Amino acid sequence: MFLDRFHSVQNGFVRITPVQASQFAKEIAGDFNPIHDPDARRFCVPGDLLFALVLSRFGLSERMSFCFKALLGKDVGLAFHAPSEERIEVADASGKVYLEVDRSGDTVRDPEVIEDFTRCYVSASGKNFPHTLQPLMESKGVMFNPERPMVMYESMSLALDSLAITSPDLELESADLQDHGKRGQVFLNYRLLSGGQVKGEVTKSLVLSGLRPYNADDMAKVLDHFYQLKARDVDYGSTV
Repeated sequence: MFLDRFHSVQNGFVRITPVQASQFAKEIAGDFNPIHDPDARRFCVPGDLLFALVLSRFGLSERMSFCFKALLGKDVGLAFHAPSEERIEVADASGKVYLEVDRSGDTVRDPEVIEDFTRCYVSASGKNFPHTLQPLMESKGVMFNPERPMVMYESMSLALDSLAITSPDLELESADLQDHGKRGQVFLNYRLLSGGQVKGEVTKSLVLSGLRPYNADDMAKVLDHFYQLKARDVDYGSTV
């Protein structure tokens, strides 16, 4: 299973180290958000990795919604359990829930289908910033805090017309940003393609913190720093 090197199981609990989380974000999701760097002050495990682990354990259902309840820090023991056929929860030993999943419809558990879908689904994260978010923020006249750019998943959902999916791909259909004062909410809507045909819809909701008026000079510095970090991580990854 391609997820094996991104987590471990100890005494029945799933554990994810900062290095494992960072490697998944960069190598699988193409996500270079600094919040996933091992030494980040506010480090958190990428939601995409939790999403992937849920699918690997419970399969891919025709309709699924993922609601992130809290940020997951380093080395927290997680239990993945299904209190009902329609609900999956990811919680720590104290019962704190980090992810709630609702599902319905038929389910496929074929590892190859799930891996292909997972890789397709999470790779869209690598296009969030700057490809989608930077022009979206500019068009709305707002941006996140350039000193501490925080972009986090709030929820994800998918509705599939069929589970007979081969070589899946996500095509961004629309993007919107709602300004809620210091907090911004981004809605991304995708079409799921298989063999050139639409097989379903995917939506993702993200939260931007520290919202403020858009400043082109500040954004240019953020972009320059982002590409420097990305080049560093890509070069490092090619040598290990």
